[in-house]
Amino acid sequence: MADARQPESYEEHEEALDPHRREERLRVRQETIAHLESRGVQVTGAESDGEIGDLEDAVERFEHEVDAHGGDLFVDSGTAREPDDPMFVLPKRQGHEPVAEYLGRIDEATMRVQRRGREGGGRAGTHR
Repeated sequence: MADARQPESYEEHEEALDPHRREERLRVRQETIAHLESRGVQVTGAESDGEIGDLEDAVERFEHEVDAHGGDLFVDSGTAREPDDPMFVLPKRQGHEPVAEYLGRIDEATMRVQRRGREGGGRAGTHR
C-alpha cells in the first residue's frame, strides 16, 4: 500500500538530517539582507530566500560592471549626495515593487553600463 503522506521538500529532508540547517539558512539570509541594505536595496521581509539570492546576484553583477568600467562604488552609491556618474548608481527599488520587476531594472542598468563600455563612452562625470 502506498504512503498517503506528501513527499518531503528538499529543505525538510535536509533539516531532518542536519538540525542546524534552518538556523544556518536564517543566518545567511540575514547577512545577505544586511549586505543588500548596505547597498541601498530596500528589502521588505516578504521576499523568499530565492528572491533574496537573486537580488544579491543582480547587485553583484551590476557592481562588477560598474567597477570594470571605471566607476567608484563608494562615490557612485545611492547614498552619495552627488555621484560622479548617475549611470553607475544602482536603481532604487520603488516601494513594494515586485522583486521580478526590480531585477529587470537592475539588469537594464547593468546592460546600459556594458553598452557604454563597448561604445567607449568613458565616464559621464568627466563631462561636467
